[in-house]
Amino acid sequence: MNKLFSVGFWETIARLILRNRIIIILLLIVATLAMTSQWDKMRFTYTEANLLPDEHPVNIEYNRFLETFGEEGNLIVLGVRDSSLFTVENFNAWNRFSSDFLEFEEVETVISINKLQRLVKNETSQRFDLKPIIADSIRTKDELNALTEALRSEYPFYQDFLYNSESGTVRTAIYLRKDLVNTSKRKDFILGAFSQKVVSFEKSSGLDVRVSGMPYIRTLNSQLIISEIGKFITAALLVTSLIFFFFFRSFRATFISIFVVIIGVMWTFGILGWFEYEITVLTALIPPLIIVIGIPNCIFLINKYQHEVRKHGNMAKSLQRVITKIGNATLMTNVTTASGFATFIFTKSTLLQEFGTVASLSIIAIFILCLLIIPIIYSFMPMPKDKHLEHLNKRWINSFVDWTEHVVKHRKITIYVTSLILLITSIIGIYQIRVSGSLIEDMPKKAAFFEDIRFYETEFDGIMPLEIMVDTKRKKGVMKLATLKRMNKLEEEIADIEFLSRPISVVSLIKYSKQAYYNGNPKYYQLPTAQENNFILSYARQSSSDVDLLRNFVDSTGQYARITTFMQDIEIEEMEGIEDQLRKTISKVFPENNYDVSLTGKAYLFQKGTRYLVRNLILSLSLAIILISLFMAYMFRSFRMIVVSLVPNILPLLVTAGLMGYLGVPIKPSTILVFSIAFGISVDDTIHFLAKYRQELRANHWKIRKSVYAALRETGVSMFYTSIVLFFGFSVFIISDFGGTVALGALVSTTLLFAMLANLILLPSLLLSLERSIANKEVLKEPNFRIIPEEDLNNDK
Repeated sequence: MNKLFSVGFWETIARLILRNRIIIILLLIVATLAMTSQWDKMRFTYTEANLLPDEHPVNIEYNRFLETFGEEGNLIVLGVRDSSLFTVENFNAWNRFSSDFLEFEEVETVISINKLQRLVKNETSQRFDLKPIIADSIRTKDELNALTEALRSEYPFYQDFLYNSESGTVRTAIYLRKDLVNTSKRKDFILGAFSQKVVSFEKSSGLDVRVSGMPYIRTLNSQLIISEIGKFITAALLVTSLIFFFFFRSFRATFISIFVVIIGVMWTFGILGWFEYEITVLTALIPPLIIVIGIPNCIFLINKYQHEVRKHGNMAKSLQRVITKIGNATLMTNVTTASGFATFIFTKSTLLQEFGTVASLSIIAIFILCLLIIPIIYSFMPMPKDKHLEHLNKRWINSFVDWTEHVVKHRKITIYVTSLILLITSIIGIYQIRVSGSLIEDMPKKAAFFEDIRFYETEFDGIMPLEIMVDTKRKKGVMKLATLKRMNKLEEEIADIEFLSRPISVVSLIKYSKQAYYNGNPKYYQLPTAQENNFILSYARQSSSDVDLLRNFVDSTGQYARITTFMQDIEIEEMEGIEDQLRKTISKVFPENNYDVSLTGKAYLFQKGTRYLVRNLILSLSLAIILISLFMAYMFRSFRMIVVSLVPNILPLLVTAGLMGYLGVPIKPSTILVFSIAFGISVDDTIHFLAKYRQELRANHWKIRKSVYAALRETGVSMFYTSIVLFFGFSVFIISDFGGTVALGALVSTTLLFAMLANLILLPSLLLSLERSIANKEVLKEPNFRIIPEEDLNNDK
């Protein structure tokens, strides 16, 4: 290990790179082509993010539900709230529009007002017949009024399912084929023929059609994710290149850096394809992240090259020193950054594991590309001219470093008091953080489909399915009257809960059967008594089983029943309260020996996943801290130095968490990423500073103050440069339409800004205040490897 990081090792690497430039260029071209060949294996996600491990009990229960009843998220709803719909012409046009969807092979069935069936008692055949409520079409306004009145008062079976009698909202339910819901065919249909038909109807009728349902939401949401990849890459390239040019005032250096990070982005897409990972809302962030993280590498290498050129004017010697002196330092900082991302691999969440794997490998890849490409390109170019080196004499940046040095020298008490106030204030803010398990909170608030979600919450109490599966533990157990009565009690509990819609199950059909048995009298819409049950079931057995609305609510064996309700977008605490309420009712109504009742569904799965990630947040952050602490322990061989180095990196994390509490930014899958990412990046500055500090101690014969100020002046400029690039680089995510991505960008940028100030002000102050216990030969032993070669210091004197 010592040999790996020795000066001699890096001198060997430098010779290999500079003496084999053509071979390396050809190898890079071949590797890049190999990466691009993997692009066709990239897949865009067609399912919701599953945040739970495969072996988690909630996941196992959900998969059992899917095996029994098939895909549950196949419903698309179309709705209109407009008084002009209730004209004969528009109402008939709406019904024709709804029926036309049956012509598409992607559609399994359509439930619309003109397709509603009424159960009619056939005493001759002793069965129930299904007859349409609307014979053909509405001919007069009186018929239309009679229909709406009948839906309101005569058919409780259909109440608040397709028609809201209070607001006059009408909707149509379209069920897609279950086998294509999680495939690209769903996207093609919804973005193609489906959307075209809706737009055509809106133009011809003048009605505003509200569209929602999980397949529709997922499709439009994933399209926005895809569109943002290009937007982020463009914005990241633009912002980082402008900042780079502002610092270096060189088009040549700027174009070289942009070229390198573009190759890095190509490799990132290749890594995604290589592992055949899906592009999700998280993995879509990696390409712009690589640009933001790669540019500081370019800054370190090019800045060092220009410093060496100005010092002695020898190109070959300058390029060799770039690799030998900066290679080790950039390797260490990239490894720590990659470690911050790699901690997500240990969360057992497939979504985060894929994100951590691709991000950490991409960071190492961009380091290798920078180390190879930049020296080789400069070796073929003429020496930098004086105008290219003018930025090295900038006075404004020196003024900033002078200010930090002045504050450290004369304001240590102020620094500690300010830090303590920030710590206390942040802890208070942390206690105000809430956890969000909302499936739609991160979705674009201005998007039409998001407004439609809110519309259906108002009109029909939600659009996100919550499923309850009842296992009777015996075949045909569902149709037992005792089971139906138990299910009915549970449904009554669900109906009383504010945030849930009226449940749908086989119980509703049995109630409707009794109503039909009593000639359609709505007061008999109830479960039959024991005496009535035999007569009514004998009629039902002779009847047509083709009832589209409920044919999927009992499995083929009659052992499993399904109760479906739809829930509004609510806080995770409210959902947990509802879950507790339902479980108490279930445990009271359904004996455990005879029934196995489980809650499941996509919204439930997502909220459980959020809770799981919150618990794993501490784990992943702790792993990042431990991993990087071990890394620094190996470098500096001093426990006290580890403690001192962690303080200026943990404080910014606490400040950011406090801000989240005060600003109402919740903990959710997107914001959970902030802490491990920011810690992995911010610790880079600490490593640079402490490495230089230790080097100065040896050169200055363990004179503490002189060494601290020398290290501060030497590393302050590069820390400021890279922090500014990272700050504005992560800020590009603020242009996102997704709330979670905006929060991620703003929070990481804020954390890195605080971390820069902490490393430039708080860290030197701690070293000065604790100089007797830290900065001595016994505590600061000879490191296992040198980040900065000793000769570098002597040459700079």
